[in-house]
Amino acid sequence: MKITFLSVLFVAAALRAADPVVLTPDTIEYAGLPAAKAAEVATVPEGYELKVFAAEPDIVNPIAFCMDDRARLWVVEGMTYPTRAKEGEGKDRILVFEDTDGDGVADKRTVFIEGLNLVSGIEVGFGGVFVGAAPNLLFIPIADGDAPKPAGDTQVLLDGWGYQDTHETLNTFHWGPDGWLYGCHGVFTQSNVGKPGTPDKERTRLNAGVWRYQPQRKEFEVFAHGTSNPWGLDFNADGECFVEACVIPHLWHIIPGGRYQRQAGQHFDPHTYDDIKTIADHRHFLGDQGPHAGNGKSDAAGGGHAHAGLCIPQHPSWPDSIRGNALMGNIHGARINMDILEAKGSGYVGHHGADFINFHDKASQIIDLREGPEGTLFMIDWYDLNQCHNPKREAHDYTTGRIYRLAKKGAKVARVDLGKMDDNGLIKEALLGDEWNARHAQQAIQARTLTQTALTAGIKVITDWLDKENTLDNAQKMQISVMRRALTLRHIVTGFTDKKVVALSKKVMPLSAIGNDSDMPAAFTALVFKITTEDRDASPEVLAMFVNFAKDHISPVVRLALASACQRLTLEQRKPIVLALLAHAEDADDHNLPLMDWYAAEPLVAADPAFAVELLAACKIPRVQEFIARRMADK
Repeated sequence: MKITFLSVLFVAAALRAADPVVLTPDTIEYAGLPAAKAAEVATVPEGYELKVFAAEPDIVNPIAFCMDDRARLWVVEGMTYPTRAKEGEGKDRILVFEDTDGDGVADKRTVFIEGLNLVSGIEVGFGGVFVGAAPNLLFIPIADGDAPKPAGDTQVLLDGWGYQDTHETLNTFHWGPDGWLYGCHGVFTQSNVGKPGTPDKERTRLNAGVWRYQPQRKEFEVFAHGTSNPWGLDFNADGECFVEACVIPHLWHIIPGGRYQRQAGQHFDPHTYDDIKTIADHRHFLGDQGPHAGNGKSDAAGGGHAHAGLCIPQHPSWPDSIRGNALMGNIHGARINMDILEAKGSGYVGHHGADFINFHDKASQIIDLREGPEGTLFMIDWYDLNQCHNPKREAHDYTTGRIYRLAKKGAKVARVDLGKMDDNGLIKEALLGDEWNARHAQQAIQARTLTQTALTAGIKVITDWLDKENTLDNAQKMQISVMRRALTLRHIVTGFTDKKVVALSKKVMPLSAIGNDSDMPAAFTALVFKITTEDRDASPEVLAMFVNFAKDHISPVVRLALASACQRLTLEQRKPIVLALLAHAEDADDHNLPLMDWYAAEPLVAADPAFAVELLAACKIPRVQEFIARRMADK
């Protein structure tokens, strides 16, 4: 870990923890600027330039955005916030911005739809736009063309989303590498989600956490519970999920089935006993008076507790100091923070990095940011001197808003239109393209299966490639990365037989047992486990493979995937796997494994007292031993 002057400051602060900290206001030079001037005064990474892609009056109050396969920006104007309007009186709308002449600035603006109510999330795919507008998750079909417009009636996919706290509603939608639509949800809003007409007892409860929705099977589930008010989500190169949050610690590696520290309230499962803490080794505020006391007074630490938007840039053109790290907006700090992600044990640790962008302007509030084609970064700026959630409409400025584009100086604007590619072209991009092209190509391929029974010759390319008897060298990271993409794509499009899963795992297992914890083969093996248990079932052959891996595998990354996968298996199926996992004394101090092992084991302890005794005797992880004994004593 690099030792920085800021690190020394944190150590010194810790040594003086007994003394009260006097917080003085940060010096922020500006408090409201014209858009062009705001971009000019911002401090950006060396070699990059910040352009105003669009600004008021063309866009005001941008609260959510996404990009389609043509790199057009679909942006929500949040004019209804902060209070949901009466039915039929919503003021939100969706705008589409496009740069048609390649100068890095939008020159075409289309109003897609108006009259929406309290919109907080948007993503495009499967021939339409998914819209989060509590109490509903909506789908609006698109008639595409030079000026996209709705192609039919708005559909309610799910209802029951709460809006008690209107800045903690469903938000920051993002397509996951598994083909599911992901989103965040805050702690002070209570939701009971289901398809319209679903009885309460069959709905899914949710407050703080991350959720996902499978658009083809129309399945909804909670991916993980906890944190506070996450409003930003992205995936790294291994397909691992990360979110930022507010008030409590800000950075989280989200594991399927994980339960994370909450800002308030209790976990739905009273036998959780303990939850997974932040991966950050720092905070973006100073002082012993709580996070709010540090707002606008925490320049040295990063600017304040309130974060919005998260992006992990991955294009090869980014410098090593930026690529693969977590960028997140800091609202009170008027900047974008950067946390350095380092693989450690079964997961990651996030170290404090230098601020990515500093706007030096109190009005700037980056709400979300996303990587674009060819190593660009787009971000939406709410731009309002009121930096806090305020239920009074008159407290907010409804005349300003900006969209910025960050790119290397002198770089040409990429012209993309993945939707025009044939199947083979899309598959090439999905396997070999940069991360932006690969993600969008995969999603386009997945969407095409809605109208085709198979992907003709293109799918055979993947199948033939995976079926080859390749001898992979551990140093060939790129080849293994391509295998990971191909495995994911084939799973999404055509599925896998258990026989094929076992064959793949046996081929990769020797590789993933060599080297350090961050080796790509371990991540590949973990992906196999996620895929195999997605439908919450597994054959005896696969279960036997799981047990062998749980007993013998050297990588904590693989054991974490197994602990997570157990939550999708029946109690009888998971018994031998949990027994094997709890025998790993070396996992006692891991950030994730003791608790993920416990979440997998707890139902077994409750359901089978005799097996609980066996589990207690076999367990080599002290925290889990304590929890087993405690659960055995609980009624």
